[in-house]
Amino acid sequence: MGVNESADGVRTTPLNELHRRLGGRMVAFAGYDMPVQFEGIMAEHRHTREAAGLFDVSHMGQVSLSGPDADKALEALIPSNVQELKPGRQRYSMLLNDQGGIIDDFMVTRRGEDLLLVLNAACKEGDVAHMRERLPAGVRLETLDDRALLALQGPEAEAALQAIVPGVETLSFMQATGFMWEGVDLWISRSGYTGEDGFEISVPAGRVEELAERLLADERVNPIGLGARDSLRLEAGLCLYGHDIDETTSPVEAGLQWAMQKRRREQGGFPGADRILKELADGPARLRVGLKPEGRAPVREGAEIADADGNVIGRVTSGGFGPTAGHPVAMGYVAAGFARPGGAVAAVQRGRALPMTVTVLPFVTRNYKR
Repeated sequence: MGVNESADGVRTTPLNELHRRLGGRMVAFAGYDMPVQFEGIMAEHRHTREAAGLFDVSHMGQVSLSGPDADKALEALIPSNVQELKPGRQRYSMLLNDQGGIIDDFMVTRRGEDLLLVLNAACKEGDVAHMRERLPAGVRLETLDDRALLALQGPEAEAALQAIVPGVETLSFMQATGFMWEGVDLWISRSGYTGEDGFEISVPAGRVEELAERLLADERVNPIGLGARDSLRLEAGLCLYGHDIDETTSPVEAGLQWAMQKRRREQGGFPGADRILKELADGPARLRVGLKPEGRAPVREGAEIADADGNVIGRVTSGGFGPTAGHPVAMGYVAAGFARPGGAVAAVQRGRALPMTVTVLPFVTRNYKR
């Protein structure tokens, strides 16, 4: 099995012992014992932007959907086009509730005979139950509990992975295919969630430590914890489920309508379509925006956002310091009338109003290989 669970309910991934040998500071995250940092968040963040960082993302769920019209059945639950997704292509999408809120966001890839979904760790059991209740009897849902997942991210990721898995350099952004490495079947996609070029590697759980150690033997590759994973995705303007998006948030409010292809935007046919299509036509009441605090003090999640007169117009959903940006960065939702870039707002934190500027996202240039 890819995941072990202790008597007190805390789960571990197959790389738990390796994390400890590498000096990882372990914390509870989404029910798992995971490393928050090794060398330090700032150093790990910068190393990923400048070389290559290796992340253990085995706590995330890997699910296979197969059977007649599995793509059509999945489409009925999400706002993205899956039926026209070509083999070896990957797409970002979201499970929606009947009110158009986001139950979870995930990646879906069409493989030869099935669709592979990668789900958020904290949501995966609920996602599986949600899909099982709604998929037709002919569609088979299988949780791939015997697989682990690595993410290798950064400008040196291609060279480091190519050195042991020749051929990965032929993949472009959001492409995926199978490879063999020393008798091990790997499923590799050119994707990730840091804003950097890189790969996600599905590997049998029993061989993941061996693969991780081979990658870490490359001087260009360092282990990276959850702390830098969060600062990297925040600088890249990417949503974290449970913080920037949740079951009250629509894809339009979150600025994720790019994940809805033309046919779906025109025809609907997904949960919450009435709300979402209306928001596409008329605009939503609130919008996710980038926020640049003045000074060096980060603004934290949950802080209220106020206009120049002190009226509350929104809330911060993610915040911290951006090591690459060189200044504090944040995201949040504001009333649509205040979403214009350049607008002056303030975060109300501990009774103080901290000036911020509404900005476009991302805070740093994304370096995908298209």
